[in-house]
Amino acid sequence: MQSSERLKGIEVFVAVAHAGSFTRAAERLNLTASAVGKAILRLEQRLDKCLFERSTRRLALTEAGGAFLAACIKALGDLEQAEHALGAADELLVGRLRIDLPATFGRLRVLPVLLPFFQRYPGLVPVLSFTDRFVDLAEEGVDVAVRIGGPDAWSPALEQRYLGHERKVFCAAPAYLRQHGAPATLDDLAGHAALMYGKADGTVSPWLIRHGEGATEQRGVAPRLVSGSAEVQLECTLAGMGIAQLSTWLIDACLADGRLVQVLPAYSTPGLALRVVWPTGKGQVPKVSQLVALLAEALGDFA
Repeated sequence: MQSSERLKGIEVFVAVAHAGSFTRAAERLNLTASAVGKAILRLEQRLDKCLFERSTRRLALTEAGGAFLAACIKALGDLEQAEHALGAADELLVGRLRIDLPATFGRLRVLPVLLPFFQRYPGLVPVLSFTDRFVDLAEEGVDVAVRIGGPDAWSPALEQRYLGHERKVFCAAPAYLRQHGAPATLDDLAGHAALMYGKADGTVSPWLIRHGEGATEQRGVAPRLVSGSAEVQLECTLAGMGIAQLSTWLIDACLADGRLVQVLPAYSTPGLALRVVWPTGKGQVPKVSQLVALLAEALGDFA
């Protein structure tokens, strides 16, 4: 039997036991006496026990009813204490909460998750930063960070929760493909304009290519354009400037409405890992633990 089924009729049973009458219990619960009687009957049938001795003059608990009443009162008391504990935890969700997010992913995917959380807890003072560099959480006083990528071995000063991997696909605008044709093989990519992600220092991130279930190859190509912003990369791809390898979380809407077309779908490749990260020990702070739990639930299926 499901827990929800076991809870049905408990409030009515306790009210009847305390009132000593179906009629008085019905008045307290704002129900009809008939509804109260039927609730008690269903409860007795489910338990296969008689809970009350009924007569025209009085209503008394049976021995089984008395034992059940004691158990119900304890259970309801535990629930009340749990509610109070949650209320107390909510009161602790106050003050400064420093959050660092990846620039594009943070704005497009994380911020919509955070806004209802901030509205729910008006005592919080969120301090947000959006950057693709890996900030030092301790040095910059960051409470929670969302990171795409990162080292294989994490510092013991940090705790983290792995959420999954992004997925990268090759894509282009229909207008570009009409003019230049779609590549049929990986080697064909060399003849196309490559829109790459890179940094101001000239570093260009290679394309990641997964061969079946084997290892992922990093393939450097001559770029047609380099940008340190995934959103700029996307806009240039939509404008028909070339082929890009972009994350599905960024382009799923564009693929769905036809503004972009996936090419070489057999080479859809796992990208970087997504993690929620926080300084060791801060996970016990309610505002941090609740935010981590929220992000883990909301972002765990993004890939």
